[in-house]
Amino acid sequence: MGKDTRDLSARRHSAWSGAAGVSVALGTTEIFAGLSSTIPSAISSIGGVVVDISPGWLESFAIATFGTADKAILGVGIFVTALVVGWFLGRISSTTPVPIALGFLGFAVVGIAAQLSEVGAEAVAVISTTLISATVGLLVWYGIKEWVGSGNLTVTDGDVPSIERRRLLLAIGAAATVSVVTVSIGRAMIRSRAEAQIAALELPEPIEIALDPTAANDFGLALVAPIVVSNAMFYRIDTALVVPTVVPEEWTLTIKGMVDNEVVLSYEDLLDMSLVEKYATLACVSNEIGDTLVGNALWTGVPLPDVLELAGVQRGADQLVGRSVDGWTAGFPTELALDGRDALVAVGMNREVLPANHGFPARLVVPGLYGYVSATKWLKEIELTTWDAFDGYWVPRGWAKEGPIKTQSRIDRPGSGDHIDVGDYTFGGVAWAPTRDIELVEVRIDDGPWQPAELSVPLSTNSWVQWAFKSEITAGPHTMHVRATDGTGETQGETRVRPRPNGVEGWHMIRFVGVE
Repeated sequence: MGKDTRDLSARRHSAWSGAAGVSVALGTTEIFAGLSSTIPSAISSIGGVVVDISPGWLESFAIATFGTADKAILGVGIFVTALVVGWFLGRISSTTPVPIALGFLGFAVVGIAAQLSEVGAEAVAVISTTLISATVGLLVWYGIKEWVGSGNLTVTDGDVPSIERRRLLLAIGAAATVSVVTVSIGRAMIRSRAEAQIAALELPEPIEIALDPTAANDFGLALVAPIVVSNAMFYRIDTALVVPTVVPEEWTLTIKGMVDNEVVLSYEDLLDMSLVEKYATLACVSNEIGDTLVGNALWTGVPLPDVLELAGVQRGADQLVGRSVDGWTAGFPTELALDGRDALVAVGMNREVLPANHGFPARLVVPGLYGYVSATKWLKEIELTTWDAFDGYWVPRGWAKEGPIKTQSRIDRPGSGDHIDVGDYTFGGVAWAPTRDIELVEVRIDDGPWQPAELSVPLSTNSWVQWAFKSEITAGPHTMHVRATDGTGETQGETRVRPRPNGVEGWHMIRFVGVE
């Protein structure tokens, strides 16, 4: 082979070896994160920094586009970006290791800085393991590049390219496999550590126990969301790429700020207080018309007024700020914690210890408010302050400071585009207006009149209800609209409003086809 051809081949080998080295290095960091709670995931820590510095419109786009998969997409994006950078560094390092060595050092510095920004990270452990991971990646680059190269081959020149290609493919495949396996194992270890802690816990008996749903509360229609959504199916929207691992024995909740006495509660202190059960529907402000970022659950917790009473709220403290262990914040008017809407410091969900991905060990549940201003998960602080003194996480990113949940309704049955046999059919869905009740749900088929639907008995004034409507389906294409009226007499308007800055408005509409 000519010199130019060999140089091109060497650059190609070095480039792909660089990408392989980066993938193995990232996988190694995940293994270290799985081994110790003091070593945060480098991928997730970097992702957290990306989220924090991203403009509000980009975060909103990601949630609207990818929904609950937004974190996975971001993680994949970070991984792919790192591979591309590794490929480029490897390409320019075919003759000298200096560029890629500096590149891996740069990766390590970025990862260390991001990891050390996480609560509970130990500097020595983070620095040492990240440098080890970078060294492993650098060695993988060098080893693959040297093995793939033809310097140690004794075959004729004509056979070298095909052997090199096979070696390169084999090496890249092995590196990719190692990377996938180590990332998967590391993430599984992180999850299992959190799950093991929670599995060993039990909730005390509440002093106020809610009634179980009956057929009057839940029609049991196929495709219609259940009146109580299971923990596994309940939507999750937050900024945490990896669910925080909180050791219950080490966790505390601090109530501070404009209070008479700063109070620090342990997990046991919270469980020793009078627990109650309350049904409440939570909704994400990013929920589009007809979407599923909303759900109803049975929450077990301490009434928020009881917690605030321990500290004594001072006059003028008109904002309550919740702060998460990962630094996320949300704020809402203090009066809404005290007006009888069953606001809780929740420790349980559907009669189970609060799951890790829904906020273990404790979270705020404030009925009637979108989650972005109230639903602080992995709660560590409650701060009483003034309305003008602080803006929660999403407010500087273009969302409204006040976030009352708007009256909404949704068609679940049938799905849009479904084909339905002609004849009798029962339509169904859900409607919600937490703290205001749902007074009426109406449906309209094609251009016909609005007709009232049957409503389920609400579990509480803070819970959504199901609706059902029986009609005869005729052959051909049809449309259906739904609208709800809440207990104040306010009916959903037709004009569609996007989620930003304070939630959607408009009627949900589907198309379906009656078939013979």
